[in-house]
Amino acid sequence: MITSFEEIYEKVASLPKKRLVVAWGVDDHSIVASAEAIRRNLTDVTLVGNRQLIKKVCDAEHIDPSIFRVVDISDDVSAAGMAVSLINQGEGDMLMKGLCSTDKYMRAILNREKGLLPPKTVLSHVSLLFHPEYHKLILMSDIAVIPAPDLPQKIAMVGYLVDIARKLGVERPKVAALAATEQMLTGMPACVDAAILAKMAERGQIRHCILDGPLSLDIAVSREAAGIKKVSSEVAGDADCLLFPNIESGNMFYKANAILCKGTRLAAIVTGAKVPAVLSSRGDSTDTKLNSIALAALMAGPF
Repeated sequence: MITSFEEIYEKVASLPKKRLVVAWGVDDHSIVASAEAIRRNLTDVTLVGNRQLIKKVCDAEHIDPSIFRVVDISDDVSAAGMAVSLINQGEGDMLMKGLCSTDKYMRAILNREKGLLPPKTVLSHVSLLFHPEYHKLILMSDIAVIPAPDLPQKIAMVGYLVDIARKLGVERPKVAALAATEQMLTGMPACVDAAILAKMAERGQIRHCILDGPLSLDIAVSREAAGIKKVSSEVAGDADCLLFPNIESGNMFYKANAILCKGTRLAAIVTGAKVPAVLSSRGDSTDTKLNSIALAALMAGPF
């Protein structure tokens, strides 16, 4: 089982090298992370963006721009469209958002004629968290794409969480379907959905995982809290995956960890598209972008 981002780097470096395409890759975080990914033998990189802006950043960061393939594009919207087009032309194995906004990036991915979304596929977002106070890596969904997932979307989200967890070496990941309480309150939709998901997993309708819910966040990650609240569950205090009931709860958890918790490390990708797509915040660190590139490369397989 992979237990750190360093182990992900090592795993990816041992695989056939992937090709990353960066949409509007003109900012220092994206360029520095991409250069480090090349140095670590994780990927080759195509930067789609204004050549002069890219050169300016490379000069400031003492990076040789010749390590990148650069596709010169004058604006962020055109760059996002071109990056997606390069993927569709077979010139890339994974995509990353540079300085363009999330809505422009997602619009290019979701374009019905030229995008990357297969028919009848749910597009979702998965983040990977290392927290020094938790005993293993933990996956989270959805913090950036689906505002208020319904039950079918949650089933798809669980599938993505489980798939990534298994790629990380967790054979039967433990999934916590979160709500504000562990009690079965029928007036709270998150509780109802979580209970249905748990029953589906119990019956084998959701496979390859142990899923329980509704669980409050403290019970999902703390055996002590589970003991105090007298909740007996295989998932309690040992969750590999957190399924958030809505984008607000997931997004705030992610950003609280990113900004307020020292020692945490994060990665973030979009799942369900033709290729893994890195989607971290424009305010995320270079380290988070590098972690996200490594996670996307791992999911791009095969291995």
